Amino acid sequence: MSETALCDEVLWNLSENGVATLILNRPEARNALNTGLAEALLAATRRAVVEDARLVVIRAAGPVFCAGADLKERKGMTEDQVRARRLKGFAAYDAIERLPMPSIAVVEGQAVGSGVEIAAACDFVIATLRAGFRTPEALWGTVGATQRLSRVLGKRLAKDMMFTGRTLSAEEAREGGLVTRLVEPEALEALLAEIATTITGAPPAAMRLAKRCVDEGLERDPRGALATELMAIEESLAGGEWRKTMGAFGKASS
Repeated sequence: MSETALCDEVLWNLSENGVATLILNRPEARNALNTGLAEALLAATRRAVVEDARLVVIRAAGPVFCAGADLKERKGMTEDQVRARRLKGFAAYDAIERLPMPSIAVVEGQAVGSGVEIAAACDFVIATLRAGFRTPEALWGTVGATQRLSRVLGKRLAKDMMFTGRTLSAEEAREGGLVTRLVEPEALEALLAEIATTITGAPPAAMRLAKRCVDEGLERDPRGALATELMAIEESLAGGEWRKTMGAFGKASS
């Protein structure tokens, strides 16, 4: 797989079947989130939309997924500069979460603070047994990772992590619902290829509509959620993509 760089901090590849792979590329800094990486992630998500990717996969170079905020960068900052950098981080997480196509985080090492935010912003997480998840911001005298993680894991486990600095193992993260697939390192690429083939082989409009229904439905009451799905059904019917799928159904086995 060949990659191109986005501001040096993110490597980008778009495969022939529409898989956009974003690789956090600051291994010498354990992929800590600095201004450049936040800006590059935002640019990469925009590029995925412009180039009509069918699936976005976020990975990392080196043994650490992301060690959190780049504290070396922050040392020389004023309060306003810290605020501006953090807002760029929030914008990057939000852009990942709002991608119209499915997104997957592949976590093969430690994810701390901002790394947990990036992973949790994806639709689901695949992890190897070497992965771990930690949100120690409060212990460092700051605030972060208080919203997505509590919605995924529940407030009690999220508070346990935040108040004590506890690291969730890959197994614990799967039990809590943060990780959906746990795989041995040697089986990772085959699993990822299988999932990518399934997603990119499906009707793209239906995938996007299904994602929108789930995400928007959870923010609404049951009636509003049902209305969201009914509107998506109307959009699907009008698009006509379903006719091709129905027309092909059963032909492969006949």
